[in-house]
Amino acid sequence: MTKQELLKLYRDYIACLNDQDWPSLGRFVSIDVEHNGRQLGVPGYREMLEKDFEAIPDLYFNVERLIADPPCIASRLRFDCTPTGRFLDLEVNGKTVSFAENVFYECENGKIARVWSVIDKIAIEAQLRLSDKPGDSVRIPNGDRR
Repeated sequence: MTKQELLKLYRDYIACLNDQDWPSLGRFVSIDVEHNGRQLGVPGYREMLEKDFEAIPDLYFNVERLIADPPCIASRLRFDCTPTGRFLDLEVNGKTVSFAENVFYECENGKIARVWSVIDKIAIEAQLRLSDKPGDSVRIPNGDRR
């Protein structure tokens, strides 16, 4: 795939996630897709994403940075969301948090085949230390809400 084709694939993939268009997920990820070294396949990948949306009803993938170097994609995603309970083994419980996820993708045959993801858990922990009531809104990374 060319750089432009990879960028289009990724933007369409993110739109699929944000729309929760799960029947279309297989258009973007390979049948044996891997996530952080675990082979999940499309059904397991879909289940992982569905659980994310259940735990975070206002989840929305904001692409902050996007680079394509065939066959790879690198992206920094920004999230401003309100997990309802535990998230990443942290008691978030309805507090609004802001954090980033750095993700690398490797594509094969026009689809995402491998995903490596790291979430900035330290940013969430810092926000939780500053906020002690459900519904509080604290944003550390950009410094524009406390």
